[in-house]
Amino acid sequence: MTMSSIGRRIAPLAVLALAALAAPAQAAAPADPSGTYLTEDGRARVRLEKCGAGNDRLCGYVVWLKVPLNDKGEPRIDFKNPDPKKQARPSLGHQLIMGLKPNADAHYEGKIYNSEDGKSYDVTIWTDAPNELTVRGCLIAFLCKSQTWNKVVDLAPGQLTGPTNAPNGPRSDPEFAAGSKPTAKAGAKPPSKPAAADAPAPQ
Repeated sequence: MTMSSIGRRIAPLAVLALAALAAPAQAAAPADPSGTYLTEDGRARVRLEKCGAGNDRLCGYVVWLKVPLNDKGEPRIDFKNPDPKKQARPSLGHQLIMGLKPNADAHYEGKIYNSEDGKSYDVTIWTDAPNELTVRGCLIAFLCKSQTWNKVVDLAPGQLTGPTNAPNGPRSDPEFAAGSKPTAKAGAKPPSKPAAADAPAPQ
């Protein structure tokens, strides 16, 4: 076989290889982790749902607390929040996962709020196994810790079951509430009229 014939055979393959390298990589869409999860320490249940104008973000809300009352027997409030306007809001129903965006690794990333210290941290969330959620939070780039949250389908006493921003449902932070619509939970009866009321007092 002559060099020219070899060249004629290889040339089309080289063109295809170059075209593949030049084509933009298509990032895989993250698996939808929507649902309610029990945190690894068992102290809270967090409901995740799609949010944002394009319904492409991920938001999360505390819908149940193992210990909803403080030492005085009063509903817990978000008193460590750096925003004075939020320091009197009930801990139950507050938003802690802040409109996470899909990333190139087919995960969701953004900020998570920790009411125990009033600080926000970088977080990445994804699901690799059925009914499990991996939550990786980072204080700084090299100080990260992962937790596994397990999906729950039962209802615990005191759990919020209403749509977001509706009676007996959690509340969006104002910056994430604009343009959003209440999202009904599967199996929950929609409210008879729109609600703009505060969430229930239990935390």
